[in-house]
This record gives sequence, structure tokens and C-alpha cells, in this order.
Amino acid sequence: MRKKIVAGNWKMNLDYNEGVSLFSEIVNMVKDERKGDQLAIICSPFIHLNSLAKLGGNDVKIGAQNISDKESGAYTGETSAKMVKSVGAEYVILGHSERRQYFAESDELLAGKTKTALAHGLTPIFCIGETLDERNNGSYYEVLKKQLVEGIFSLTEEDFKKIVIAYEPVWAIGTGLTASPEQAQDIHAFIRSEIEANYGFNVADDTTILYGGSCNPGNAASLFSQKDIDGGLIGGASLKSRDFTDIIKALNS
Repeated sequence: MRKKIVAGNWKMNLDYNEGVSLFSEIVNMVKDERKGDQLAIICSPFIHLNSLAKLGGNDVKIGAQNISDKESGAYTGETSAKMVKSVGAEYVILGHSERRQYFAESDELLAGKTKTALAHGLTPIFCIGETLDERNNGSYYEVLKKQLVEGIFSLTEEDFKKIVIAYEPVWAIGTGLTASPEQAQDIHAFIRSEIEANYGFNVADDTTILYGGSCNPGNAASLFSQKDIDGGLIGGASLKSRDFTDIIKALNS
């Protein structure tokens, strides 16, 4: 049975003290709302990881927002999977649209990052999504399939079963726009069908697929009620403890 997950992505927000304060609020609130088979994750900037891992316990897991594809070496400014794992993180976001857009991360690079993450015991939250132009011109199925094939479909079945996928319509990130529950379900079902074609029904049925496009307390329940949507990758709403907790509550509705 696939996991139900709400993962917060703080992006480049909050200084050290602000992050610790918000996370403490989230932990105290989530412990009363999260059911045993659900996961709450916060993916913070690197500066918070060690401290948050000590505070989260079993109630809120910790993830990074990026890693290098390199193991170590003369790569100034980069952070390795081994480093991230050593401070208590268990998850890492890979392929977020902002990394693809602003830092020109290719599917080939992301394939390498995914394998590096898995080799060090981190669970990738692998993001795919289409732009507004790709949505409007009808090429979005091909775009999403390419991101899957070139990014993660080279994994062995054993490794693929360890990852989480997040569908994030790029046109709905930070814009206030949201895919309708029906639009989101259509894409999630497509992703699951592509997984089934490559790895079989059982693997596809067990793969957690999150929705990540302006999900908030007002629309979370309708999104999460869809058959193939297993939770959310949350941006702005994860910076407010009440909003993030209410989204977790929506998993139960």
C-alpha cells in the first residue's frame, strides 16, 4: 500500500532562528493530526537540516532541496548526498522546476543525482511537470514521459521502488493557479500508467505520486480525494504552521 505524504518545500526562505521556530510549531501541531500511515516531511535550506532532524523525531521527517551529483571534491558551493545524510535528512527534492529553469538542470544530470541519493540512503522526491506553453500546445504528455524516461526509468526495479514522484504543473507554481482535481488526476493516472508499462502493475500501484502546484488548505481535500493523488509537495503554505497542518488533515477527509 503506497504511502500518503505531505512534504513542505521552504525554498530559500527563513533564517536559522525563524526556521527552528516554525518547525517547532509544525511538530507540535502535526503530532495531533498525522495518522500512523502518513508522512509529514519538511525540506528546508541546508542551514536548518541538522537542528530540525533533532527536533522532528517520528512526527516530521527532514529533507534537503538539492544535492550534488558528485560524491566529493573541488566543487565549491556544492553539498553532497553523504553530507546531507550525515546530518539526519532522509529525503531530497530533485528536479524541481525552479532547479530546471534557473539552474538549467537536465534530465541527464538529475538521473545522476537520483542514483547518488539512493546510493547514500536518501529517498528522492523526483519532480516532473510542464510549462504553460506545453500545456496549451498539447505536448505535455510527451514532455512528462521524456522527464520520466531520461530521469528515473533507467533505475532498477529495486531502486525505483524507493522513490517518490511529484507532479508539479509549472504554470501553477507561485501563480495562484491550480490544476483542477480532474486535470491533476488525469496526469497522475498517466504517470502511473507509464510506471506500469516500465515496471509492472505492482510497482506502479505502490508508487507514491504527489501533487505540487499551489496546493493549499482550501483545495487540498478535493485534490487528495482523487484516486491517484497520494498527497502534496507544498510550497508557500508550508511556511505557515496552521496551513501546513490543515493540509495534512486533508489527507484524512
